[in-house]
Amino acid sequence: MTAVMNQTTAREFSRIHGVGSFRPDVIVTNEDVCQWIDSSDEWIQQRTGIVTRARAGADTSLLDMAEGAAREALKSAGIEASQLGAVIVSTVTFPHATPSAAAALADRIGATPAPAFDISAACAGYCYGVAQGDALVRSGMAEYVLVIGAEKLSDYIDNHERTISFLLGDGAGAVVIGPSDIPGISPSVWGSDGSKWGAISMTHSQLDLRDAVLQAESSPEGASLMAATEAQLWPTLRQDGQTVFRWAVWEMAKMAKLALEKAGITSEDLVAFIPHQANMRIIDEMVKQLKLPETVVVARDIANAGNTSAASIPMAMDRMLKDNPELSGGLALQIGFGAGLVFGAQVVVLP
Repeated sequence: MTAVMNQTTAREFSRIHGVGSFRPDVIVTNEDVCQWIDSSDEWIQQRTGIVTRARAGADTSLLDMAEGAAREALKSAGIEASQLGAVIVSTVTFPHATPSAAAALADRIGATPAPAFDISAACAGYCYGVAQGDALVRSGMAEYVLVIGAEKLSDYIDNHERTISFLLGDGAGAVVIGPSDIPGISPSVWGSDGSKWGAISMTHSQLDLRDAVLQAESSPEGASLMAATEAQLWPTLRQDGQTVFRWAVWEMAKMAKLALEKAGITSEDLVAFIPHQANMRIIDEMVKQLKLPETVVVARDIANAGNTSAASIPMAMDRMLKDNPELSGGLALQIGFGAGLVFGAQVVVLP
């Protein structure tokens, strides 16, 4: 007779129990940006909606920001780090391919021996993390899951290029997902379109840098050539703005509508809309296509935070709830989209 294995006890529902964020204190204005690119404050605001963006100084690491957001989220949720069943960090700017940012963070906050892993899904990474956190809690694999989006994009930009550099900021946002008596996270809508893989990318790979440094090391010029080579080949971000804009406006509105459909609600049932903070014009166009009522509060954190990739949705959620605490308990549609191209969306009950 074949032995029957034990299984974890599943839970029916999950929800977000707490949210937190970390915002660096170096404020970069549009006037600052115009020292590097030929532009103006008026042009930047008209095209993007950004007035300022926050960036981290050399003494503030990605892990520092992730830790700050994590501790706020744990406090908001009213739990200890030792209760976490998993730690998930979404980032594309942690400077190590391995070990993971999540493992280091779990140790910092006292979550050891919780499983910890990173997600590389760019601006959709937080929504990917929520999908996984929801599944882990409902499957019984974890009681509480910490999901963090953290980016130090300023380490990967060339201030003198004008396709993406002036958009980007730094920061971290975090949520704690745990069990619920009622549905608190809808079925996720997520996916990818690799045919547009190059629409947002980096100028050089780590292999380019490695090979160039090896050549420089064997050169008679030695250290001086190596330093110049590293500076020249350090990977920096670029984007095909028109391709990304059209895809985000037309295709992501469809995904947002599908997320509402899967949640079994309409836009009239929402109290908030929290899209990825990519561009104010994208946000405004999505609001029109979704026919959101004027009663729905729309996150426009990009005006003062810039585009913070995986961190943007939880950062915007945290600010929204601090400014509008009466929204707590209401339904919010969140959607992330970015490099890959990848996307993820779900409806959540606000903590």
